[in-house]
This record gives sequence, C-alpha cells and structure tokens, in this order.
Amino acid sequence: MVKQLYWRVLAIASIATIAAMPSANARETAKTREIRADRLLTVDELSDVQPSDWAYQALKSIIERYDLDLGYPDGTYRGDRSMTRYEFAAAVAAALDALLERLDRSDTVLQEDLNTLAQLQINYQEAIDELNARLDNRIQPRIDRLEERQFSATTQLQGQFVLGLTDGNNSSKTTFVDRLRLNLTTQFSPQTRLVTQLEAGNNGQDAIAAVHNRGDNLLGTTGLLAGAGGLDYVEVGNQLRLRRLYYSFQPTDRITVAVGPKLAPGDFIDRNRFADDSDVNFNSSFFFNNPLIVQNQVDRPGGAGVAVAWDLQPFTLTGVYAAADAADPQMGGFWRDPYQASLELEYAPDPAWTVRLQYTHAEINGTDIDAVGVNGEWAVNPYLGLFARLGRGDYHGYNTVLSRDLDLSPVTWAVGMNVRNWPVPGNVAGVAIGQPFVSNDLGNASQTNFEAFYHLQLSDNLSLTPALIVVGNADNDSRSETTWQGVLRMVFSF
Repeated sequence: MVKQLYWRVLAIASIATIAAMPSANARETAKTREIRADRLLTVDELSDVQPSDWAYQALKSIIERYDLDLGYPDGTYRGDRSMTRYEFAAAVAAALDALLERLDRSDTVLQEDLNTLAQLQINYQEAIDELNARLDNRIQPRIDRLEERQFSATTQLQGQFVLGLTDGNNSSKTTFVDRLRLNLTTQFSPQTRLVTQLEAGNNGQDAIAAVHNRGDNLLGTTGLLAGAGGLDYVEVGNQLRLRRLYYSFQPTDRITVAVGPKLAPGDFIDRNRFADDSDVNFNSSFFFNNPLIVQNQVDRPGGAGVAVAWDLQPFTLTGVYAAADAADPQMGGFWRDPYQASLELEYAPDPAWTVRLQYTHAEINGTDIDAVGVNGEWAVNPYLGLFARLGRGDYHGYNTVLSRDLDLSPVTWAVGMNVRNWPVPGNVAGVAIGQPFVSNDLGNASQTNFEAFYHLQLSDNLSLTPALIVVGNADNDSRSETTWQGVLRMVFSF
C-alpha cells in the first residue's frame, strides 16, 4: 500500500511539473536556479502570468493547492521557454518533498486527490492498456526511424523566413524584400553552446533605402555613420553567408563568455524587450539599437571578438569587443579599424523595469568615435510597455570612405510603446518616434523616423504585421522630401 501510494504521489508530482514548470531563459540557459528569499504564495505574484493565459487556472491550483513554488527569483515564470532535464528533475524532487510532507500529515486535500487518482486508474485501466499497446506497436517504430534520421543529437536547427511587401511615395513600384536565416545551436552541456547563423536575401530595397542611396547613405539601414533606415532586412545579398559564429561558455555560475570569428555587439548589449527584434516588433533598423552605441559598420557584418557578461544581481556588467576586418591583415586585423569596444551596466531591480548605461569607443573608416547612452524599459502593466533610448557621441578624424574630415557631436533619441494582447491574446501593437543623428555640422536638417505596426500571430509558425514607416529629412538633408511607406511583413518560423 505504501509503495502504491508513493507512485501515486510521484504521478501527481510529474503531472504538476510537466504542466507548470518554468523554463530556461534564452539569455540564461546555463544559470542554475536560486532559492527565493520569500516563498511564492499565489500565482498573481508571477509578473509574466495573467488571468487570460490558457494555463492560469492550472498554475493557480498547483501553487495554491499544493504550496509548490514554481517561480524564478525575479518573480517570473517564463512559461514560453524550453525546459531542460535538469529543471524537470529539480521540479519533480521539490514536488515530491511537498506532497510527501502532506502525506505524512494525512493531509485531507492530498488524500482526496490520491483517492480520485486511484479511482481514475481503475476506471480507465482498459484505455490505458490500449494506449500502451498503441505506443509499443505504432509510435515506438516511428520514434526509432526518426532517431535514425535525426539532424543531430546535439544541434537544434531553427529557421526563419521574412517577406516584406512594400510601397511608398518615393518608390516607382511595389517591391518584395525577403531574408532567410538558419540558426544552428549546438550544446554539449548546459553551460556551453555554439551559435551558427546563415543568412541570404534577395538584395531588395524599400522606398526609404532608395532615398538614402541617392546620396552618401549616411543614415540608412546600411548607413556609413548610423543604421537608421527603414526595413532592417533590406539589402541582404542573395549569396548564402555566415552571419554569426561564436562559442559561449560559463567559467563560473555568474560569468558568461562568448568568443568567435563572427560576433555582433548588438547581440549582447543594448537589448530592449519592447524594441529589439525586426521579426516580432518594429521593422525599422533604428528602433532596436542606439546607432551611436552599436556601430553599424561593425554590427551588421559582424566581426571577430569576445563578449563577457558578469551577473551581479540586480546588476549585470557586459563588455564587448569586435573587429569587422579581423581576418584581413592588409585591411585592419583584430586590433585595427574598423572595430568597437563597449561596456554596459544593466540595473534590473524589478521584473517590470530595467535601465542600462552604456559606453562605446570605436574607430570606423579612420574616424574616432566615443559615445555614451542610456536604454530604459518599463512594463507599466501586463499590457502596456514603454521604452526609450538616448545617446551622445563625438566623431573626429578624416573619414576614408566619405573623403572628408568629421568633427561631430551628435545626439540620438527614440521613445515608443507596445500594447500586448490587444484585442487578441498574442498580438502586439507598437508606435515609436526618434531622431538618429542630430548634429548641427551634418546636413541642414535632422532626420526623423516614425513607425507604427500591428503584429498578428496567426499560429506558432506564421505571423503577419502591417506597418507604416515615415522618414523625414533623410540623411539630415532638407531637400529629401518626407518618405512614407506601407509594409506588410510575413514571418514564417520553422
């Protein structure tokens, strides 16, 4: 009887764990869980779980009925991430401890559930036997065939195809802009991963890129001074290229190191959950990076370098160095132009808001650059999010590509907001405005960028996003008329 009771308790623990175990954070895949100072008492204490979520009632019952703490130390649940086997084992152990403790006390609630489980086992024994037979005879051979033909036992393959249908007042005709990315993540242990990304496109342009390319293209998506154009996925070549290749590991629990020949600073600094992904929220290259802190001529092609993040909760200190021409001793090498070195101090005392202070030193095409910035985000409530970026820089020296001396002190700013789960859960609306390069000594006006979008998540694999993008005074030139364009973005993930 005791043995049967033990296995029933284990069944409850396993079911509870599978249904409600929080997942690994993408930026913290190798971090171990910490002990909470204050025990989670109710599901409403989890900042990223809302009453409208489909699993809300299940979590409420598990947490409040069985007194199981399923949250992370920062008050999040992270239910949309993958769960590791280590996390599953830890959760089963915690569930068993809690349930067995109640069993020793002859807990009425637990006894009722055990009785119900025993009765269900009797009532559905015939169906269970039939299911076991089907699994053994039909499913298992298919699993064996899949394992024989699997892509890799250690590498996960993910793909993403973006197609943008665009039209605008400075475009002679409607254009299609596409980009395909293949991401391969290899893990030999929870503390290590090898990231490889391949990319190809159709070299397409939008109306805003066409305006920037009429001149020197100083502030376009592929701009020489700043990445501040329209669609981020324009002008991606049709030859398959290696975009990312770096190895990440953890020498200690609180330090993460990434090193490789193709590393982009924007992957490690200046992140913002409301404006950091041209596949999910804003289309514009300007709205998910501070163009003075993340230098376009290094970040877009990527370069050899290293990134180190030191977790000092509630602070995180991150340092990044990348050189775009590190492979060519005739052009630059690892310690020469073009390169950027950046530091970022992140302060996140509460899951609702985060502030990042930043500094970048760079040498790009003969120009010395120093810039400081601040990046802030605030989840006002589960539906509304606000973000802002502000920066100031100094550009000095003879620019070898523009063939002129630069003596600039630009300012950049951007503010915006996201509305999530409105009016349908899973959808996101957003609007933002900003100026990428305000400087009295560059042009006779200041370029202004605006975007509004509505992201419709049609399924786990497909989304559609209509958007309106407007750019005034492109390249800080008042002769450039205000350019507007409509965009319909389709993203297919697989």
